[in-house]
Formats: sequence, C-alpha cells, structure tokens
Amino acid sequence: MQIDFTTTPADLDEVDLLVLPVRDGAITDAWRERAGPGFERTRADLDRTKTATLVYPAGGPRLVLVPADGDAEAQRAAAAGAAATANALQVETVGLAVPEGADPVALVEGLRLGAYRYTRYKTKGDDAWPGPSRLVVQATEARRAAVERAGVVTDAVILARDLVNRSPDETTAQGLGALAKEAGEAAGLVVEVWDRARIEAEGMGGLLCVNRGSVEPPAFLVMEHRPEAPVLDRPIVLVGKAVTFDTGGLSLKPTKGSMDTMKADMAGGAAVIGAMVALARLGLPLPVVALVPSTDNRPGENAFVPGDVVRMHDGTTVEILNTDAEGRMLLADALSYARRYDPALVVDVATLTGGIVVALGDRVAGLFTNEDDGARDRLDRFTEAGRATGELVWPMPTFDFYKEALKSDVADLQNLGGREGQASTAAVFLEHFTRNADGNGYPWVHLDIAGPAFLTRGRAYLPAGGTGFGVRLLVEVLRGLAGGTGAA
Repeated sequence: MQIDFTTTPADLDEVDLLVLPVRDGAITDAWRERAGPGFERTRADLDRTKTATLVYPAGGPRLVLVPADGDAEAQRAAAAGAAATANALQVETVGLAVPEGADPVALVEGLRLGAYRYTRYKTKGDDAWPGPSRLVVQATEARRAAVERAGVVTDAVILARDLVNRSPDETTAQGLGALAKEAGEAAGLVVEVWDRARIEAEGMGGLLCVNRGSVEPPAFLVMEHRPEAPVLDRPIVLVGKAVTFDTGGLSLKPTKGSMDTMKADMAGGAAVIGAMVALARLGLPLPVVALVPSTDNRPGENAFVPGDVVRMHDGTTVEILNTDAEGRMLLADALSYARRYDPALVVDVATLTGGIVVALGDRVAGLFTNEDDGARDRLDRFTEAGRATGELVWPMPTFDFYKEALKSDVADLQNLGGREGQASTAAVFLEHFTRNADGNGYPWVHLDIAGPAFLTRGRAYLPAGGTGFGVRLLVEVLRGLAGGTGAA
C-alpha cells in the first residue's frame, strides 16, 4: 500500500473510503458538514458500539468513523477496524484525516497492518484481492515525518510477515538468504550470505549439526548498516533464529497444533531482517550488524541424534538430549561469533520455547538479560519500547541456579534442561555463549517471541499467520539509542 501525504483536506475528495478518527466525540466542523445530517446519529452509534461505523454522505467518498480516544494501542486497534471495512468493501484508495491530539503513527500502523492480506498463493475470487493499493494521509506539516516513519516501519513489518507466510519450500535457508540480500541491498545495507563451506571454515558446529538431516544447505546471513557519522563507536548486533521449518528432527513433533505452524520458526530471523531494512531506510546513525543463522530441522540423511556431542563455534561441547531443542544450537554459534564485533549490545530474537507461551500467552514475549550493572536499564528500555509499540515484553529470570539443569555427564553442557523453567534454562544456555574463556561477556538481551510471532486467529491489526512481531519493538529501541545517550 503506497502512502501519500497531504496537508489539504480537498485532496481526500477522490478517495474511495475516507477514515475519520473521532476524538472526545467530535470531529471538525468541515468534516461534520461533509458527513451530512446523519452524522449526529452515526456519532451516537459510535459512542455505543466503539467500532468502525460507515456513513454515506450525499456527495464525496464513503466515510468510516472510528473511535480515536485512548492510548496509541487503542488507536491502532480502531484504525484496524477501518482497515477491515476497507477490505470488506474492496476499495483501492483509502484516505485518513488525522485529527488534533491523535497519534498519526498509531493510526497509520493500524490501517496498513490491519489491511494486510497474504495472497501470494490465492488464485481466484475475493480471496485473491490483495487489499487497498493506496493510503492518502491528511495532517499538519509537522506530522509529515511521523507519517513517513510509520510507512517505513510498516513496510518492514509486512516484509517480515511475508517471509514467515511463504511456503517453506520457497524459504529454504539459502532462499531466505537471497530474499534478505535483495531487500537489504535495496535499502542500502551490506549483505553477505555464507554457504556451507564458509560456515564449516568458521567452525559453527551448532548450525551444522542441525542441518545434517536436511537436503538443503545451511546459510548464515550477515547484514551491516554502516552510517557515515555513527553515534556509537561499537556496533549493536541483532541475532535472529531462522529455522525455516522445524519438524523436531528425530525428536519428531506431533503434527496438529505443533508441526503444522513450524514454518514460523524463522520468525525471529524475519523480524531482524525487517528491522535492519527499516533502520537503513530511516537512516539511523547507529552501526548495526545482523547475524541470522538458518537451516531447516528434519529427520533425514545423517540427522543428529540424542546422545551426539557437538563442538560449538567457541569450543564448548554440548550433549544433545533432544533434537527439537535445535534453535539454541544455531543461536549459540551466532552469539559466539558476535563477540568479534566487540558489541555495545547484542539482542537475539527467537521463537525458542513452548514454555514461554505457557507462561505469558500469545500477546507477550519473554525478555531476558544477563545480570550485570546495566541489566535494569536494558529491561526498562525494552519494556518501555514494548508499551510504546504494543509489542509487549515481560522480564523473566536468568538466575545462576538455572545452570544446574544444563549440566552434562559427558560434555560441557547439555542442550535441554528439565520441564520446569524451560524458558529460563534455554536463556541461560544462550548466555553461556555470550562470554569468553575468562567469563567476560557483552551486554545481551534475549527475546523469546514464540507466543506472539504467529497466530492461528487474528485480532485487530494482527492477522492469522505471521505477525511481524519484533520489528517495531527493535526499531523503537534502536531509535531510542540513536536519539539518547547511546548507552546500552
């Protein structure tokens, strides 16, 4: 959906559907007159129903009134109601008049993300209609930058959603790498897609062991944003898990309610790719590197088995107890590799554990960090960004005693703890690889997005399927680092 900006209300005369957000029960006199004599009755209905309400004036486009009171998340949800109306009517051009006091970013996000339809494989009828093609936003000139930023960020969310929703046979590891390279280079990023030989040369035993059951080669994506005048001397590193399809390997998942959604096990990688494209297009003055290890996890060929001992990138040996605890193996290699950048902060994003879904449900991601002097600042930064974007996160513990569950009789670690506290034991496993041989590590945040990354039933501006969760959260955190002190 293309976004055009205007300061002139008359430019909305030719749209197919005009969205009028109503704040405090009122709209401007100009729009009241245009709505015609039925406006007061319609507004009263809106006050009662709190849902998008259509008005058919004597002339001009159809109007849809939406309640725009409340915080940014409420405004996103309200705008998503208008988007649902636009989809139901199959209109091509939507107008949005942003009233005083409303949040233009939230309204644009709600409209664009609420109108999202994934139609790549639809071939006929209404199901193949791709959604509105154009959004015209009328607001004051002072709001232009915010509207344009919302357009860039929602483009990135849509990219992440599309990557997750693609058929897994199109998003093999190398296929995902090609898509990321195309999108990244178009945005001005420097992108490398490593092949098996380069991965072997780097000694990434965790990634290679998971790939042993696949007929498709693995990939390791490196994406770099190199601004001309960075505000930090050391880069931020984003790490995204991209298991392009997870059968569980020889520890095979059941199909219904588990394996049938596992094309989404690369949602962390998709979020990182989307965030990198957004920050490049926004021109954030932060040096940022993304590392995305990728493979599928299948039980064929020479698949890794419980009992195998794997030597990881940093030399740590890991005993495999369950081949369905594979994502941490990929991430561990990437977190170890990240040390060579001497990073100011590393953030990994992953659909890592079912335990976090049991704990927090499908609306909230788990937030973990290493316990050091900066831990509270990191937790606060991500929690506040989550509230601002509606991509909610909640702090979870990484106490030392969780390490007890990862002790192995035959190796340095085992890849699976017990049933209890599994999200925290998985996080503590990852934390091991953020530290060097002397025990010194970098500031690190782990986001377990297994709940909100993929929905079986949509709500408001989040569709069924890939949601793109994490893109807006990461961009908000990075914007804060770019505009504040820069301290991680």
